[in-house]
Amino acid sequence: MPVESGSSAAARQAKQKRKSHSLSIRRTNSTEQDRSGLQRDMLEGQDSKLPLSLRSNLMDMFSQIEREFENLYIENLESSHSTSQLSQKLKTTYKASTSKIVSSFKATTSRAVCQLVKEYVGHRDGIWDLSVTRTQPVVLGTASADHTAMLWSIETGKCLLKYLGHQGSASGDQTAHIWRYMVQLPTPQPVADISQTPCEDDVDFSDKDEADGEIEGPNDCPSIRVATTTLRSHQGVVIAADWLVGGKQVVTASWDRAANLYDVETSELVHSLTGHDQELTHCCTHPTQRLVVTSSRDTTFRLWDFRDPSIHSVNVFQGHTDTVTSAVFTVGDNVVSGSDDRTVKVWDLKNMRSPIATIRTDSAVNRISVSVNQRIIALPHDNRQVRLFDMSGVRLARLPRSNRQGHRRMVCCSAWCEDNASCNLFTCGFDRQAIGWNINIPALLQEK
Repeated sequence: MPVESGSSAAARQAKQKRKSHSLSIRRTNSTEQDRSGLQRDMLEGQDSKLPLSLRSNLMDMFSQIEREFENLYIENLESSHSTSQLSQKLKTTYKASTSKIVSSFKATTSRAVCQLVKEYVGHRDGIWDLSVTRTQPVVLGTASADHTAMLWSIETGKCLLKYLGHQGSASGDQTAHIWRYMVQLPTPQPVADISQTPCEDDVDFSDKDEADGEIEGPNDCPSIRVATTTLRSHQGVVIAADWLVGGKQVVTASWDRAANLYDVETSELVHSLTGHDQELTHCCTHPTQRLVVTSSRDTTFRLWDFRDPSIHSVNVFQGHTDTVTSAVFTVGDNVVSGSDDRTVKVWDLKNMRSPIATIRTDSAVNRISVSVNQRIIALPHDNRQVRLFDMSGVRLARLPRSNRQGHRRMVCCSAWCEDNASCNLFTCGFDRQAIGWNINIPALLQEK
């Protein structure tokens, strides 16, 4: 076996050191001088048949090529960055332009479909509730925190009658009053052209608007102070009331956690509907059946069945996570509930284990209403908006609101009156006014 001489071993070690040193220098790649030295070391450390001078020339050429590619790569990066900025700028400009086009289209469409027709001004405090009579003459009724209830001509906006019989806000005196009225409807005036009214994308009202000023009530409005019938038995504020089908009984809801069913003719308490754990917020009766639904701050609503005189069943529904502000029947077999948890849920009376539709909003929902014919849900919100949805949860419209029209405070209640030619939707709120709207329902549904 041949033995390596000492001089040969020393030469090999020197080559390995030079190779290791050259690789280390190549990783740092700091200066052009290091690169030239690196090339020489690599040439000396490689076994090649080419002459050293030729190899040196090749390495210089490869170095030049590498530098050219490096410059191209840097230029490419800079170009890519500029292109990215230009692309982003184009995207932003395009988005803003198309957004303006879409907003303009929405404004025009909303103006044509949802129009503010009449404002009913005269209460001195927030209006909690409103309703439209179901028989002739058709008038609008409002109940306010100023201790009064008023009847209004829908067409003219004139106050027809003021009731002064309560001693507290709405029914804060823990009683419900039934009173009769005889009104003379004034001659309707021509409706003003409001086609140029701004809509949903205009400026919002300030919280310190002209609504903070004193509003003078209608001085020429006749008033009554004595109720035909007074319904007692509640131990707290009476917050809502509704007629049971047939008109012979009425149900009331109170902050004493109970709903009472009264006989109108005798004023006697027929049933006390107890079971809620907290104050009631609303009650509603079915339009054709002896059914009552009550809602409460305990996050539930309850369905009371009086169709069988011998059995009064009750079902509890726990579909919300906050106060249920209202639950209402539709003409069909549905119940619609609204809540402070910012949702509205649609339920099927035949199977109420879970909702068939859920509407999620950005604000607490107050007393909702559902139109009879097309079953459109009107949602009044804490944030002063009113939105319209269909029963499947599809949003149809948002009522116009700007610095010149709409509600200035929380919207408390909504009520439909589809048969009225001038105003078919009414809303009221803490801005002390009720508003009559004309909703072009066929056009609204066509846009869906």
